[in-house]
Amino acid sequence: MAGSNGKQKTARDMILSLAVIGIAALAVYFFAIPHDDHAPELKRVDYGVELTTARRAASYPVAAPEGLPDTWKATSVRFRGDQSDAWHLGFNAPDGQYVAIEQSTQKRSAFIAEASQGAKATDVTEQIAGRTWIRYTGGRYDALVLRDTPGGSTTVVAGTGSFAQLTEMVKALKLA
Repeated sequence: MAGSNGKQKTARDMILSLAVIGIAALAVYFFAIPHDDHAPELKRVDYGVELTTARRAASYPVAAPEGLPDTWKATSVRFRGDQSDAWHLGFNAPDGQYVAIEQSTQKRSAFIAEASQGAKATDVTEQIAGRTWIRYTGGRYDALVLRDTPGGSTTVVAGTGSFAQLTEMVKALKLA
């Protein structure tokens, strides 16, 4: 009988050890691991230097918004002179949707497919600021496309935003 008492102590000690480890794991889970369900705050970027550089280097008038409300937050910018003078300026719209301005002298069909993430041209056009913009839909993004930009470039305003937001961005664009 002396042997069975030792086995009971071992089993009881193991169960107590597991309980202590379980309590410690729960404490770590609730107190040490952050449980924030909110999306991280997107950092606003200043695109002034990149815009000046792009406007000096590009072979076409580079587009950027003027007079857009502060609720539109610039979140990404880049100019790639070595890649068909590719200009990108991304914004977080007031409702959290994404809207980007893309310009390039790259082959038009390839550039539009890339910038609109696979959207296809529709028969719908919009006259905005004296220019004809073509609606593209069906890809990851919707887009407004200006095919005949001075300097041989193509301008695409695309994103997850509504066509009203895309149009608002287009109306704010200044080409310089």
